[in-house]
Amino acid sequence: FGIGETELAMSASIDDMFYGKLTTVFESHAGETEVHIEEAFIQTMALPNGFSARAGRFLSDVGYLNNQHPHTDAFTSRPSAYRAFLGGHYFDDGLRVSYTAPTDLYWTMGAEVFTGQSLRAADEHGEREFETTGVYTAFTKIGGDIGVESSWQLGVSYLRNENGQITPEDHDEEEHAEDEHGEEAHDHAAGYTGQNTYIADFVFKWAPNGNYKYQSLTLSAEYFKVSDFMVDELEEDHHDEEEHHDEGSEKDYHQAWYVSGVYQFSPHWSAGLRYGELDAQQAHEEHFDAQTLKETELSVAYHTSHFSAVRLEVSHQSNVGFDSEMSDNVVTLQYVMSLGAHGAHQF
Repeated sequence: FGIGETELAMSASIDDMFYGKLTTVFESHAGETEVHIEEAFIQTMALPNGFSARAGRFLSDVGYLNNQHPHTDAFTSRPSAYRAFLGGHYFDDGLRVSYTAPTDLYWTMGAEVFTGQSLRAADEHGEREFETTGVYTAFTKIGGDIGVESSWQLGVSYLRNENGQITPEDHDEEEHAEDEHGEEAHDHAAGYTGQNTYIADFVFKWAPNGNYKYQSLTLSAEYFKVSDFMVDELEEDHHDEEEHHDEGSEKDYHQAWYVSGVYQFSPHWSAGLRYGELDAQQAHEEHFDAQTLKETELSVAYHTSHFSAVRLEVSHQSNVGFDSEMSDNVVTLQYVMSLGAHGAHQF
C-alpha cells in the first residue's frame, strides 16, 4: 500500500505576454513525505513567427514521454529507459527556445540548456568540480494525419551531459555507493549517465472517424543510446580489458528501448501491453559488467470518467548482471484521479 506522486498544480495567463505554471509534488519515501517543486516556469505568448521561450523549472522536451506527467501514463511506471537514463522523467532549471514551422505537416524544433544536477555522474567523495550549466538538448518532432482516423509523430532528440562521464575516483566507488544508499538514494537521479544521449521516438494513433471518446488505439516506441560514459583513461583500460575477453561482451555504451500498445475498446475500458529492454554497463573494480533487464507489462483500466481511472497491472521482470539476479512478478492495483480543471494532454 502506498501513495504515488501527488501533484498540486496552478497555471494561468499572467498577462498578454506571459503564461505561468507551478507544480508542487508530494512523494512518500522511506516513511517520510518529501515535497519538491517540479515545475515553476514562465512561457512567452506573443513572440512572432512561431517562436516561443520558456524559463524556470520545467520538463525537458526530449523523447516522447518525458514532457508528460506520470498521471497521464497508461502504465503504473515509466519504461526502464526513462528510469535508467532520465530518473523517471527529467525536469530541471533552465531555458528553452522552440520554433514551430509554418508547414502543412506539424514540425517543431527546439533547444534547451539546464543545470543538469540530477544527471550528474556519481561523486562518492564529493570532490568533483561539476559544470554548473551541465546539460544541453536539441530536439525536433514532425507529425501529421493519415485521413481522418489516423495520426502520427516522429521525434529525434539529443542530450549533451557535460557532467555525465565516470572519473577514475568514481569508477572505484560507484558500485559501493549503489549498495550502501540503494537505487532511490538520489530522488529523480539517473541510474546510468553518459556524455551523449540519442533518442528516437515514434507514435501512431487511430480512432474511428477521429473520435477518441468511444474507441482508439495508440502505438508508441522509443530507443535510447547513451555513449561516452567514461573518461579517456578509463576507456583505454576498458578496451585493454575487453581484449582479454574472447566473446567481447562488454560495450562502450548503454542502450534501451520499448514498444507499447494501448487499445481503448469502449468509452470506459482500455488495455495496454508494453515490452522493453535495458542493456547497460556497470562499473565494477577494474572492468565493466554487462547488465540486461527485460520487462513485460499488461494493464487493464476502467475509466469512470476523464478525471478518474482504476488500473490493474501485471508485470514480469527478468534481469542478468544485477545484484539480485531473479525474475519478479508484480501485480499492482492503482487509482488515479484529477481534481479540477487541467490543461490538454500531449499528443
